[in-house]
Amino acid sequence: MQNAAGPPVATTLSPEVADALAAGRPVVALESTLLAHGLPRPENRAAADQVEDAVRAGGAVPATIAVLDGVPHVGLTAAEVDRVCADPELAKLGVRDLPIAAALGRSGATTVSSTALLAERAGIGVFATGGLGGVHRHASDTFDESADLTALSRTSLVVVCAGVKSILDVPATLERLESLSVTVVGYRTCAFPGFYVADSGSSVDWSVQTPAEAARVFAARRGLAPGAVVVANPLPVDQQLDADLHDRVIADALAAADAAGARGKDVTPFILGHLHEASAGASLEVNVRLVLRNAELAGQIAAELAALPR
Repeated sequence: MQNAAGPPVATTLSPEVADALAAGRPVVALESTLLAHGLPRPENRAAADQVEDAVRAGGAVPATIAVLDGVPHVGLTAAEVDRVCADPELAKLGVRDLPIAAALGRSGATTVSSTALLAERAGIGVFATGGLGGVHRHASDTFDESADLTALSRTSLVVVCAGVKSILDVPATLERLESLSVTVVGYRTCAFPGFYVADSGSSVDWSVQTPAEAARVFAARRGLAPGAVVVANPLPVDQQLDADLHDRVIADALAAADAAGARGKDVTPFILGHLHEASAGASLEVNVRLVLRNAELAGQIAAELAALPR
């Protein structure tokens, strides 16, 4: 019995994104889970505009991605951003969830994995986010590992991030990225960042010094094999969350999550909420700051990539 592929899922491009892609101008994909689930309301709405402005400052067109009424949207209108930021019931959609949302007409915010997939399908080569998902602590018992990792092994684009969320097992995450042949470079550093802090305690083998170097690395990767290039962009030390506060609060939050019985996808929001409260909002400020830095660098890399011969 021969299996036939179904019709492709229709994707809506905003006019600005469609025009930019058609003209070969630089475009940067942005996830919507940060807005719907990662930042509190109403601060998330202001951050949405700030992140798009940072991409423009870097020289590219922003394309925030979400699924609305079953249709993937690459680039959102102001009203659509309002909807994503205001709806507390908006689903969180990874790659595995996209077919359900598409078939049943559901709406949701896209994670790193689904944003990367939809961006690549639209012809976008650069994606900015805050931090990647990864291997959770105690994963040898729980098998809890983010779908981001395998998605990036199959998706060809640059991902600019501030490392992985510091609640994760960073060394194990780097090992998995290596096993999956995902290219990882530090931006002007070989210290792998830990999201809220500049140095996670783990290192990477390679670094790039300029957006142009990052673009050339991705162009070479694209010419060799599918898969992402992760550009790990640390915060300057003077802009990071106080390292002692960070370590203490993360340890307390992990213990509290375990005591509360938080499991699987509930662990990350539980711990981040604990961190926000215990740091008196400082973690939120750092979160927004690092996303803005990543968005501007992604815009610069996209501009350099657009200038390279194909």
